[in-house]
Amino acid sequence: MIRRPAVAGRFYPSSPDALKRQIREFMIESMEKNDVLGVVSPHAGYIYSGAVAGAVYSSINIPDVVVIVGPNHTGLGETVSLMASGEWEIPDGRVRINNELSGAIISNSRYIKADNIGHIHEHSLEVQIPFLQYIKKDFEIVPITMMTIDYKICEDVGMAISKAVKIFNKHTLIVASTDMTHYEPHESASLKDKMAIEQILELNPKGLFDTVKRNNISMCGIAPTTAVLIACKNLGAKKAKLIKYMTSGEVSGDYEQVVGYAGITIK
Repeated sequence: MIRRPAVAGRFYPSSPDALKRQIREFMIESMEKNDVLGVVSPHAGYIYSGAVAGAVYSSINIPDVVVIVGPNHTGLGETVSLMASGEWEIPDGRVRINNELSGAIISNSRYIKADNIGHIHEHSLEVQIPFLQYIKKDFEIVPITMMTIDYKICEDVGMAISKAVKIFNKHTLIVASTDMTHYEPHESASLKDKMAIEQILELNPKGLFDTVKRNNISMCGIAPTTAVLIACKNLGAKKAKLIKYMTSGEVSGDYEQVVGYAGITIK
């Protein structure tokens, strides 16, 4: 199956040339690039979150395989949906799914199901791919969406990813796609996001999960981020670094109803 773009022309330009130009504006060529286990990256329209995504992707090397885990905003498909084969079409070219790693992740999980429906209209994974393509032309993906807030499922998904990556035995990047607080004033959003970010930087998945629930932080990708933290810790992660944080208010000028965006590396 070829998965067609769902949000080209809305979240990012549908023209390959225009897309490259916009991403180029967000990339920071002078940044030192590191090999990392994982990243946290936002998934809003590029005019709002592109600077954060550009900063975090500017700071890393892209390996041959990238697992991308994001929230399922559409409610379609399985609770945890992995598109296990095929290609994703993006304006700048198609990206293949790595069948081997996809199958290994599914076989190590009680909850992850092979499913295409959960990916057809979902944007949270799609918007990561043009940044990856800008840096590296030839790579493969494993796309996973989650529509759960159950910590046990996050734990299962994170452990399944890490076990499969260990068996796969190739350098693999794991991306958690998430926006932070939604539709609150800039000041309160920033304070709430700081609490969540602190838990990520401490590599504390349960602490992150509990902090978000306890403080009613409207972080749409809490489940993917928790799962990715668990995976990275099991793969030996020792530290995380905040590369950039901002809110949509810094772009739009509307500081009363903002969305927060964080770019974080894990290694």
